Amino acid sequence: MNIFSAVLDKRPATVLVVDDIPGNLMVLGELLDSAGYQVKAAISGRVALGYAIQHPHPDLILLDIMMPAMDGYEVLERLRANPATRSIPVIFLTALSEARDEEKGLKLGAADYVTKPFQPALVLARVRTQLEAKQARDWLTDQNAALEAEVTRRMAENDLIQRVTIRTLAHLAEIRDPETGNHILRTQNYVQRLAIRLREHPRFAAIMSDHYIELLTRSAPLHDIGKVGIPDHILLKPGPLTPDEWAMMQTHARMDSEAIERAEQDIDTQLEFLSLAKEITRWHHEKWDGSGYPDGLAGDAIPLSARLMALADVFDALISPRVYKAPLSFDAARNIIAAGRGAHFDPDITDAFLAGFGEFVDIAVRYSMIPDAPRSVSVPA
Repeated sequence: MNIFSAVLDKRPATVLVVDDIPGNLMVLGELLDSAGYQVKAAISGRVALGYAIQHPHPDLILLDIMMPAMDGYEVLERLRANPATRSIPVIFLTALSEARDEEKGLKLGAADYVTKPFQPALVLARVRTQLEAKQARDWLTDQNAALEAEVTRRMAENDLIQRVTIRTLAHLAEIRDPETGNHILRTQNYVQRLAIRLREHPRFAAIMSDHYIELLTRSAPLHDIGKVGIPDHILLKPGPLTPDEWAMMQTHARMDSEAIERAEQDIDTQLEFLSLAKEITRWHHEKWDGSGYPDGLAGDAIPLSARLMALADVFDALISPRVYKAPLSFDAARNIIAAGRGAHFDPDITDAFLAGFGEFVDIAVRYSMIPDAPRSVSVPA
């Protein structure tokens, strides 16, 4: 006994018999009942359609073709048109023997034919064949559903692991400079908010899809991981850096991207979010006028992701305390960002920031770890 037969033996299949002749219903009903099936009988197509949509649905329908009011062909068409009954297999019962009648039924979706007068052994054999085939389809459907659910679960788990790993790496860099507080959370939210505000902008609409914004947001926390390679006496120096120290500080951008490239080589593949992470980490200190580092890129040669992070990172640095400076007020930081339009920052990104300045202030306050964070701000109407 195969797996499908075993399942059928445990749960009696329901067979709906449809025929306008009571004698035929009685003969088939007794035959099927003796074989262990649960039988429902309908004396018209209309009644059959009503039974078919009831739960649980029939596992198989034996359907007479020649019936008044609604013949078997119309009943089958209606069964196939209804998503709830579309998959129920149908065996036609007919005295018709011409090939064109069989062809018409098969085209409409009938699974098989049984001709009258009935041969009990043949009827039972064909019923069992169709029920086992349906059981196989149902089993495969359940297996596919279970597989899809497991794939979804594992994808969600992998996604969570990826997010936690990114956040862990970012926090390692942030631990080196504890005065930055929730810097990675603030800059991540600034970048996401800028991207959303620019989604419909003519310059950016082609690239700023929901998928791109999701990858951008996910990548943003990695922008300063290279700082783990900067010595403490430079990273935490309370005064101005010497030219040599500043040169060393600038290497963190290159170390960021090179670390990600080595990780990609280790796994021998490229991930979309890591491509954006490399752009952000390497070039978020570039300036629109070409005076930034490490490569002196200018204008649109600077990847969009890095241009967004450039503004987000500078704004957060301005309003955050450092060992070498006190935090600026929001108004003062806004004025400095505005002054950098077209020099340090992409003009259109700057405009988006200034237009939604209140939103960025809200983010700064929400993720601030500083009790007396500067809150004085006047937002233009």
